[in-house]
Amino acid sequence: MTSIYVDADACPVREEVFRVATRLGLPVFVVSNGSRPIRPPGLPNVSMITVAEGADVADDWIAERIEPADVCVTSDIPLAARCLAKGARAVSNTGRAWTPDNIGSALAGREIGRHMREIGLATGGPAPLTKADRSNFLNALDRAVQAARRSAAASG
Repeated sequence: MTSIYVDADACPVREEVFRVATRLGLPVFVVSNGSRPIRPPGLPNVSMITVAEGADVADDWIAERIEPADVCVTSDIPLAARCLAKGARAVSNTGRAWTPDNIGSALAGREIGRHMREIGLATGGPAPLTKADRSNFLNALDRAVQAARRSAAASG
């Protein structure tokens, strides 16, 4: 069965994930280190997972458990790369589908941004999420889930 893993601490599209997963009858694992309170949605298919605080602890939890038939919702490019390496699918909160074809350049761009910040250049943060981003996210999540389900059916 396809599951959805949500890298939740800074995820602005949790409610959208819950709606899609509930409609399709999929389990969701909302993984957080507890640094930002997340209100449980009270849905039987949603499990709230709180991991220890620390860099990449939530990412490690997801990467250790995700399977090829699963989908991860994350804007964390290294986590997306780890999920792809395990054969799973990954989608950003703006609707970007991470793929083996685009993850390398995304990782490289992330490193360039990190270096620019280290030398003192202002790089700005992510733009606020728009209605179009939410719509793109819903479409990308639906495509990723359907592809994951087809893959699971073909291999099972």
